[in-house]
Amino acid sequence: MNKKWLLSLTLAGIVTFTAACGNEGETTEDNNEEAETQEEEVAAEQGAEEGGEGGAGEGAEQGAEQPKMPEPDLEGIPDVVAVVNGEEISKEEFQTVYEGQFQRAAMQSQMSGQEVNQDQLKQQIAESMIGQELLIQEANNSGFEASQEDIDETLNGLVEQNGLESKDEFMAALEEQGMDEAEVMSQLEIQVKLDQLIASESGDIEPTEEELEEAYEQVKAQQEQMGGDSEVPSFEEVKPNLKQQLKSQKEAQVIQTLVEELRQNADVTVNL
Repeated sequence: MNKKWLLSLTLAGIVTFTAACGNEGETTEDNNEEAETQEEEVAAEQGAEEGGEGGAGEGAEQGAEQPKMPEPDLEGIPDVVAVVNGEEISKEEFQTVYEGQFQRAAMQSQMSGQEVNQDQLKQQIAESMIGQELLIQEANNSGFEASQEDIDETLNGLVEQNGLESKDEFMAALEEQGMDEAEVMSQLEIQVKLDQLIASESGDIEPTEEELEEAYEQVKAQQEQMGGDSEVPSFEEVKPNLKQQLKSQKEAQVIQTLVEELRQNADVTVNL
């Protein structure tokens, strides 16, 4: 039973945050550089279009020089990547997550020109999956209960997130991945318990008006720094999005702290 396949859909933010642990400043800087690179590429493309045939030829030549998309290195991955308090993280589970994360990293590397460090990426993903397993264990051991109403609400949210029309369509898509309805419902029950665990740890994480205004000023400053011509929407227009973003950031920090605490008292073996 691949118990983390479905959960990985809803815990992607946790995995990303955990993988970036310890490299927050570096990650932020890298993201800024990538954004600037994208802006430069867009400007170059626009210039090529405006330059007529000569510009188009030059753009085609530049496109031809782009390196090929690298392939994930899956050799040497052990059958059991890690053991967390007696629970195994299998090679199959790891490869599923790694291939998805590697694809994103490879696309970023093409834009930045920096080669993907696959050894580092494997270690980060292993740590992410260990953190996820610790959260699942804690949720199961904390006495939380998942009502059918909670499960249905979570399921409806996943249906909407994936742009599907109905529960039946969602189930059919998962069946194609080798998951039956009983397995899906079991994972949804775990997800509900995880949501309850995170909520209990987070408490009141509603951003203040001052925090929202500060975030808005940062957005404006970044836009000016990148030289964007488009006008930044008003504070009231972007306030709902800023609010959700800040709540997600606070929640991720709470989760990271909880994972670190759980890891200190856990029996973890990494075989990578």
